[in-house]
Amino acid sequence: MQMKVVGQTDVGLKRENNQDHILVDPALGLYIVADGMGGHLGGEVASRLATVTIQEVIKKSWETESGVSPYDLLQRAYMAASKAIYDKALENPKLKGMGTTAVAALVRENKIYFANVGDSRTYLIHPPHIWQLTEDHSLLNEQIRAGLIKAENIPVFAAKNVITRSVGFEDRVTCDVIERDVTDGDYYVMCSDGLSGLVPDRRICDVCLTLPFDEVTPRLIEEAKRNGGDDNISVVLMHVVKS
Repeated sequence: MQMKVVGQTDVGLKRENNQDHILVDPALGLYIVADGMGGHLGGEVASRLATVTIQEVIKKSWETESGVSPYDLLQRAYMAASKAIYDKALENPKLKGMGTTAVAALVRENKIYFANVGDSRTYLIHPPHIWQLTEDHSLLNEQIRAGLIKAENIPVFAAKNVITRSVGFEDRVTCDVIERDVTDGDYYVMCSDGLSGLVPDRRICDVCLTLPFDEVTPRLIEEAKRNGGDDNISVVLMHVVKS
C-alpha cells in the first residue's frame, strides 16, 4: 500500500491572517493540522510552534530510537509542544493565553495513528460511508454527550467555538490516540473547524469520492468559502492506494 497525501490552508473570507498551520512530511509519515487561538499574533505562533515541535520530536525519535510505541511517542510530542507554547507565552505578555488545536497522523508500516487535542478533526471515508474518527474537545460536544442540546439547536449554540482542551494553554496536555489498519481505498480528511463547521460531513464524503484526488482539497475549501468562509480553512487529504 502507499499513501497519497496533499494539504492546503486558506485564510478564508473574514479573517485578516491565517492562524492555522499544516504539515505534510511524507519522509516521517507525519501529517498535522493545527488551528491556533489567542489573538492576532498568538494563534499564528501557537499553531506553528505546535507543528514544528511535534515534527522535531518525531524526527529525533526516528533517528535515535527503535521500538518506541507510537502511542507514547505522540503523547511525548504533544506534551513537548504544549510546554513550548506555554513557555513562549510566559516570555511575551502579548502571547498570554495562546494555544492551539492539533490533529496529527503518524503512519508506521501498515498502521496509522491519529492524535487529537481540540476540535480539529479526522474523518474516515470507507466508500461509500464517512465517520468522524476523532472526538471534539469542545463545550458543544460536552453538551451533546450530556443530552443537554438537541441536533436542531447545534447551529445556533452560542458557545460552539469554545474548546475544552488545547495545546499550550497549560504546560501539559494529554492527547487522544486512535490506531487503525491502513486499508486500500480508504480516505482520511484532517481539517480545522473552518471546514467541518461549514461543509456537512456527507458533502465532504461526496466531494472525496466524485472528484479526482488533486481537485478534492481546493473544492472543499471553495465550498467552505461559498458557505460563509468565516474562519481559516485547512485540509490534509490522505488516500490509501495499492502500490
